[in-house]
Amino acid sequence: MNDALYEQIVARRPKPYDLPVRILVILLIVAVAVLGMPFVGFFSFVVAVIIAMLAYYFIFPRLSVEYEYALLNHDLQIDAIYNKAKRKAKMSIDIQNAEIIAPKDSPRLNSFKPDSVCDFTSGDPSAKAYAIMIPIEQKNTCVYIEPDSRMTDHMKQWMGSKMFLD
Repeated sequence: MNDALYEQIVARRPKPYDLPVRILVILLIVAVAVLGMPFVGFFSFVVAVIIAMLAYYFIFPRLSVEYEYALLNHDLQIDAIYNKAKRKAKMSIDIQNAEIIAPKDSPRLNSFKPDSVCDFTSGDPSAKAYAIMIPIEQKNTCVYIEPDSRMTDHMKQWMGSKMFLD
């Protein structure tokens, strides 16, 4: 077999609301534990512990995200890795079905009007992001990724004239 596999991980930069969310959740836990003590006694401490556990397992991991791109021949699998521990498959696309792959700010994308946009980039404005215009479930979808030069070379082999590197 001559399968070409390439994987890349891109860490998402912290968003501006990540730190305030962490602070607000911790303040909520402390407020429930301290302010609830005179009203319901020890039960407020139990509720605070339950809120802390829910935040630890559901809120805080969502604030630390990495995206993994796995390109096997012409199949691109995009996964989100939360808190460097939990993986969730986000999207699987066949790039040969894409209408165009071009840099995010390319004027070649002006004629395409996506119905939905999926952003799987780091959020760094200086990084080179690419837009994949692809029909998914009868809707035109724009998928943003940040491939490195090796991944763009692999994609170019399968896309040919539909991929623009300018």
